[in-house]
Amino acid sequence: MRIFLTGGAGYIGSHTLLEVLSAAHEVCVYDDYSNSAPAALARVEQLTNRKFKTVTGDIRDQVSLATALTEFKPDVVVHFAGKKAVGESVEKPLMYYENNVSGTLSLLRAMEAAGCNRIVFSSSATVYGEPQYLPLDENHPLSATNPYGQTKLMVEHILRDWCTARDQASAVLLRYFNPVGAHDSGMIGEDPNDIPNNLMPFVSQVAVGRRETLQVFGSDYDTPDGTGVRDYIHVVDLAKAHAAAIVYAAAHKGCEAINVGTGQGSSVLDVVRAFEKASGRSIPYTMAPRRPGDVAALYAQPDKARTLLGWDAERDLADMCVSAWKWQSQNPDGYGD
Repeated sequence: MRIFLTGGAGYIGSHTLLEVLSAAHEVCVYDDYSNSAPAALARVEQLTNRKFKTVTGDIRDQVSLATALTEFKPDVVVHFAGKKAVGESVEKPLMYYENNVSGTLSLLRAMEAAGCNRIVFSSSATVYGEPQYLPLDENHPLSATNPYGQTKLMVEHILRDWCTARDQASAVLLRYFNPVGAHDSGMIGEDPNDIPNNLMPFVSQVAVGRRETLQVFGSDYDTPDGTGVRDYIHVVDLAKAHAAAIVYAAAHKGCEAINVGTGQGSSVLDVVRAFEKASGRSIPYTMAPRRPGDVAALYAQPDKARTLLGWDAERDLADMCVSAWKWQSQNPDGYGD
């Protein structure tokens, strides 16, 4: 098949690109490199020994998108492009709505112009809001506590309506939990701009000496050790879920939301201890107050992914930390080395 990846040079996009190329699909990557690096694409090419098309463009530019899509003629679009920092979304909500929501509208119009009716969307477990029960299944009520989550929820609604209006349309909404880790080669991994917003890259940067100490936000949650519990999933497992979702989208019509997680929760201190073991280095940390909007625990019920996609997470927390450390130790400054 012919696969069009928006944001394909990013952390999850580059790992998915590798899986899709390995499955012998033809690929076009569309990215503006605002939170990614062209070097990631060069490394994927090296790892796979496969060529693929690239287009530099902004997801909000409907003309550029329509040109790229019409020329490439994809069977399925995988939509990663979007802003993703919760804190930044609170400070700059209009930027998030413009990029994530308006950008998706531009993409859908361009897809219609190119005659493409199938999309796999990079959504998030943030659409569940404050958990009413655990584990979270796809029938859990939807809400959002910040602009980032609201944009994901809005796009899900848009895609449902789009599928209802188009008989041939298919949309798979992959609700990620907490992607971490890196490719086993250590050649591609997570390289956030500025201060990391997520736990694992911050821990790995402390381990490699880029940052002095880790702040643990909240030590009094109702969890086994008092720190927040999350469902961490290896990015390679997540990439394989996208490869499976592409096949599903090509063979089915309508809109399906699917959790992508392990079903297991790990606390912040579980991650710290696992990373210390993987790296052989001490991770100094200090306790800080809870952050507004954070919840005590969040983990998936992933049975639907197993049933519909034939997919299961295969890697555990130790694997995530070993691969993250290999990436960070080989690339202490990320793609800037």
